[in-house]
Amino acid sequence: MGAATLVSIEDYLSTSYSPDREYLDGRIVERNLGELTHGRIQRRLIVYFDLRSKELGIEVVPEQRVQVSPTRFRVPDVTVVKSSQTIGEIFTAPPHLCIEVLSKDDTMDYMQDKIDDYLRFGVPYIWIINPSLRKGYVATKEGMIEATSGVLETSDPDIRVPIAELFDFD
Repeated sequence: MGAATLVSIEDYLSTSYSPDREYLDGRIVERNLGELTHGRIQRRLIVYFDLRSKELGIEVVPEQRVQVSPTRFRVPDVTVVKSSQTIGEIFTAPPHLCIEVLSKDDTMDYMQDKIDDYLRFGVPYIWIINPSLRKGYVATKEGMIEATSGVLETSDPDIRVPIAELFDFD
């Protein structure tokens, strides 16, 4: 097995990837791309939040680079920040919510590593949406639970997204 070539943060930040990639301690990491269902869920979330952005005092951004530590950059499927947050081209402060829509090739180890990065960084809410099971999960510093009520939620601001609405494209 050959040694991985390490890339500097400066090279990562000055390079455009299509689709964008994550940066983990010197390694460029491809994200598992979603299929049609993944893209539809992502679109529904963006539209849902965008239509309520003024009311909730939020901004929603798809596939935004988030610097979760000095040497790690994650790219959530959907990122929600409070309108009062100062944001730059790359988010260097914890967003209010990071959302990951599972792709068929995502593993639990890979997703848990992402959740741990977000939580260590101070992201208060992480939503994980599993299209194949049509379920949603909420991770916070208290742990991860399934949204058995059928609604993904946050507080301050109070955000409520019915999971069934994310799959209303059949």
